[in-house]
Amino acid sequence: MIELERGPTGAMASRWNDFWETLDRFFFKPTDARILALIRIATGLMIAYIHLVWLLGLESFFGTESLLDDQALAMLHRNAWKWSYLNGQEPLWFACLHEVIALGSGLAMALGCWTRWTTVIAWFLTLMTAHRLAPFLFGLDQIVLMLSMYLSISRCGDSWSLDQRFGLTQTFDKHWRNTLATRLIQLHLCVIYFFGGLGKARGWMWWDGTAMWYSAASYEYQSLDMTWIGRYPTLGSILTHATLFWEITYAGLVWPRLTRPWVLAIALLVHAGIAIFLGMITFGAMMIVANLAFLVPSQPGIKSAAIREPCGASN
Repeated sequence: MIELERGPTGAMASRWNDFWETLDRFFFKPTDARILALIRIATGLMIAYIHLVWLLGLESFFGTESLLDDQALAMLHRNAWKWSYLNGQEPLWFACLHEVIALGSGLAMALGCWTRWTTVIAWFLTLMTAHRLAPFLFGLDQIVLMLSMYLSISRCGDSWSLDQRFGLTQTFDKHWRNTLATRLIQLHLCVIYFFGGLGKARGWMWWDGTAMWYSAASYEYQSLDMTWIGRYPTLGSILTHATLFWEITYAGLVWPRLTRPWVLAIALLVHAGIAIFLGMITFGAMMIVANLAFLVPSQPGIKSAAIREPCGASN
């Protein structure tokens, strides 16, 4: 038996067990909720802001007389599975009630009030509106939906929340659900950047180095005059190729401890630049918030709680 365990079969079983142990640690090793709490606060506030914008333009966005009626929705969704009870025939009072509740759930999520439920409600109501207003969506809406979806499975209300302040949550110092939510956000970001970079690589402007100039010269997004970059084509070319290289390699370089600070620093510069110079302040801000998922806070003296949540525990 001893010889058998040391043979090829035993070595293979050992490697297989090591693989599953590594995978288990990667996705389920307990961590605290502090970083996720920061992401929750920012995401909740942004959800409230988005629904306020939709609420202020209620007649344009909802109802039978809106810019997008039920016939247009049926045409847009004929080749895609998208369902929403806001189907283009909803009365304005119902759409108004929906948006008010969604706005309130976003604020409650940010405050950490009944977080386990308000986070799910905020995500679901935002998803319903997003399916109703698909042609009007931007990257901001998609990032907010992604973050709120993964926050819904975490214990992000265990830190910096009214739940914690008033004892409405059974606080865990660390929990496996926080790790799982964090990893899903991280992996989703890697997919976004990688395929975003591949999409850019299909355009000739990213190869000849002129993409930064065209971005600066576009009046659609221009908030500050950056046309001076056209006088320095070498600088524009360097920034163009550096951005493309960073975006494509993000998924690989963000994981090692040696390169992670540099990758995140560039992410901060890129998205701050998008916010300041291209006028997409909300999108740039939320992308910076999403990248917080790769920060690992120091945790001196924190003892690990049970890896699995006790039956019947509530947030």
